[in-house]
Amino acid sequence: MGLIHIELFATLDLVGQAPGGPDEDPAGFPFGGWQAPLLDDVSGEQVAAAYEGTDALLLGRRTYDIFASYWPHQEGGDDASIASLFNRVPKYVASRGRPDLSWAGSSLLAPDLPAAVREVRDRHEQVKVVGSLDLVQTLLREKLFDRLDLWVHPIVLGVGKRVFDGGEVPTNLTLLEPPVAGPKGVVLLRYGLVEGTPATGDMAAPDRGVGRDG
Repeated sequence: MGLIHIELFATLDLVGQAPGGPDEDPAGFPFGGWQAPLLDDVSGEQVAAAYEGTDALLLGRRTYDIFASYWPHQEGGDDASIASLFNRVPKYVASRGRPDLSWAGSSLLAPDLPAAVREVRDRHEQVKVVGSLDLVQTLLREKLFDRLDLWVHPIVLGVGKRVFDGGEVPTNLTLLEPPVAGPKGVVLLRYGLVEGTPATGDMAAPDRGVGRDG
């Protein structure tokens, strides 16, 4: 069985909508492209390293459409290494509609999304989920992920789709490595999924937390 890694950019209030540009998801969201002023070499290197070993992409419909219109044309550009990777690996798309899957290596997931995602994980070693906030809600609810990479940016928007936006269930995670901040204040938080549900306890006796296994 392979691993599913979720890669997300978020604000301090955990808005993850349209970080890349104003045309990504413009309906009712005035801050498209909020990430651009905060980009730096440190976070760029972190993102590139995060994709090492990727052998499949798992994408929601909107993110797929954005990627399909962009990455096939970037093979000789500044992001050539990521473009080559994204163009080469299989792309699995979660959609209730009939998307144009003309990007080489693309296929539509079956309607039973949790079962389809499990099949994808069984077929590959490292599956990356990029953006795709609606899809992420399903993965959080079903605990169908192994690692969550969250780049937290030092701004608060107050509006927009959030990383945890109703799909989550009580879940334990563990910090896999110390947080690393770039010069513009962007912090990479890397968490791994842990079995069980969050413990409770008394602050007067913090070593007596009680949790549930399974």
